[in-house]
Amino acid sequence: MEISATGRLEVRITAADVGKRVSVRRLSGGGVTEGKFTDTVGVLTSWDGGVLVITQKNGVSTPIQEATLVAGKIVPAAPARRRGPAASYPELARVSARAWRPVESERLGEWELRAAAGFTRRANSVLPLGDPGLPLDGALDAVRRWYGERGLPAYLQTATGAEGTQELLCAELERRGWVREVTAELWIGALAPVADRAEAEGVTLAREADEAWLARYQRKGMSEVALKVLACGSPSSSGAGPSVWFATVPGEGGVPAAIGRCVVDGRWAGFAAVEVAPELRRRGLATVVMSALARRALAEGASAAWLQVEEGNAGARALYDGLGFAAHHAYHHYREPEAGAP
Repeated sequence: MEISATGRLEVRITAADVGKRVSVRRLSGGGVTEGKFTDTVGVLTSWDGGVLVITQKNGVSTPIQEATLVAGKIVPAAPARRRGPAASYPELARVSARAWRPVESERLGEWELRAAAGFTRRANSVLPLGDPGLPLDGALDAVRRWYGERGLPAYLQTATGAEGTQELLCAELERRGWVREVTAELWIGALAPVADRAEAEGVTLAREADEAWLARYQRKGMSEVALKVLACGSPSSSGAGPSVWFATVPGEGGVPAAIGRCVVDGRWAGFAAVEVAPELRRRGLATVVMSALARRALAEGASAAWLQVEEGNAGARALYDGLGFAAHHAYHHYREPEAGAP
C-alpha cells in the first residue's frame, strides 16, 4: 500500500486512472477499530457514482465503495517472467488462434469473427485484438447478427492477467449482461525440457488424425467440420503455415492408450488433446506423448511451448507444472445475453 512520509496510508488513485493496474486496501465491516482490511489487485475498470470496479486476473470484477478506501496506488508493470520464454498476450493469442482454425472467419476492424458449425467455443467466438471500428454497442450488435445468421450463439473470447489483456472489455461485457461461461488459462514453457523428459519409444506420429486416434479423443460425434479444425488445413512443415502432428500410443482393442496433438508455428509449439485411457493414467504416458511431440517440434525449429488448461483440471495442471510450464494469462468466453435481456 502507498504510505506517505508521515507514515499514513494514502489513496493515490483517481477516476483518471481507469484502465491501469492498481492495488487498493478497503475497510469492511465495523469501524476502524473493529473492521477488517481487504486488499484487491487488478485493473481499475470503472469509477462512477462513488463506486470503483477492479477486475482481477481471474476475470472477476469486484465493486468497491469509494468511501471504504483507506489506501491505493498504481501497480508498476510486472517484471520479466522467471519461468519460460518471454511472450506478449497478442502474440500468444494469434498463435493459439492459428492452431485452432475455424472454417469461416470475417474481420470486424481488428476483431476476428470465427465460426465452425458450433465445434468448440474457441472456433466459434470473436477474438478481439484491437479496435472493431465501431462503438462497442454497435460492434456487439454486428457480432450478434453475424452469429445469428449462422444459427449460433454469439461468444467473445477475452483475456485477463497479462500486459495488453482485456479487463476493461470484460467489465463492459458484464455491464451489458454478457455471461462468462468458461475460464481457462494459457500456460507457456521452454520446449527442450519437455523433449528430454521421456523416451519416445512406442509413440507414432502422423499428419492426420486416423480412426484409432479419434476413438480416444474425448469429443464424440466428430463431424467433417471438426476434423478440419483439428487439421488446421493439414499444412506441411515447409513454412506454408502451422505444422500439425498427431501422436498415438497403441492400446488394446484398436483404441490408443494415449494420444496428443501438437501445432508447430514459428518458435511456438502448441500442445492439445493429450488424453490417456482412464485405467492407464499416472503411468507417465502423457509425458511420453508430449516428449515425442516436443522432439518433432524442436526438429522443425520451435523453442517455446504453450498449452491451455481449464481451472478445475487439477491432474493436468500438476502434470504441466512438473514439465516446467507456468500460467501466462487467463481467458474467458462470454456468451450473448438471452433474447429480451438488456
